Amino acid sequence: MYSSTFIFAKKQFDDAFHALDQAIAEAARASPGYLGEESWESPATGLVSNVYYWETLDALQALVRHPRHLEAKAGQANWLDGYQVVIAEVIRIYGDDRLGGLPVGTWSKPAAA
Repeated sequence: MYSSTFIFAKKQFDDAFHALDQAIAEAARASPGYLGEESWESPATGLVSNVYYWETLDALQALVRHPRHLEAKAGQANWLDGYQVVIAEVIRIYGDDRLGGLPVGTWSKPAAA
């Protein structure tokens, strides 16, 4: 399993941003290999973090190549005051299941041989 975390500082969002953001979210959710998402905002820094979870790296890359995602990347300076993307391999999920989201105990990276 992989996660893609998009961390950004906001400028002014307009209708075009909201429409594009919604289109990308819908494309992600409709993609084979999409597992879930979370979104966070830090009151201390004002930074926003959107985390998407993917079954495979290929599934993640399919969204990266999506035309609406490419459009957003090209126009990001209109809406964002800086961004960073973190791609990570998830090795384990655990907890007590009370938060919802990804089911705990369903993913653990196989041990290396």
